[in-house]
Amino acid sequence: MKVVLAIDGSDFSKIAIKALTKMPLPNNTEICVINVYEYPVMMTSGLLTLEGSIGNFYQELIANTEKLGNTTVSNAAKTLKSKNNTLNITTSVISGNPKKEILEKAKVFNADLIVIGSQGHGALSRFLLGSVSQYIASHANCSVLIARDKDEK
Repeated sequence: MKVVLAIDGSDFSKIAIKALTKMPLPNNTEICVINVYEYPVMMTSGLLTLEGSIGNFYQELIANTEKLGNTTVSNAAKTLKSKNNTLNITTSVISGNPKKEILEKAKVFNADLIVIGSQGHGALSRFLLGSVSQYIASHANCSVLIARDKDEK
């Protein structure tokens, strides 16, 4: 079995990780833990080449975002491995549109299942970008588990 676990570090991602740890997965299941981040809206390719504080600020912001993404997927991998040491786990931190990149990773990975939290980091991003989990559920070529907390409203 091949599973893509898409997380962003939010509490909803923690619910997705927990849901996956509770699943009776076959030995040697392959799990790809993915974190997708987007560049800040006002960033353009020209800003990366700017000299001085603005260019440095954005380069530092990207580096910190990648570092946080790596920590997020690494912690998730450790949690999964601690519950089932027969899992084959890889991690990936990607920049881009989460909807597009999660579906692309699932396609390339030949996933049987995508596991994702019901929401991401906030209501504003959901309003502006639309629900990633809803989009994934509607467009994926494999099964999708949208993990929810029983007490979630």
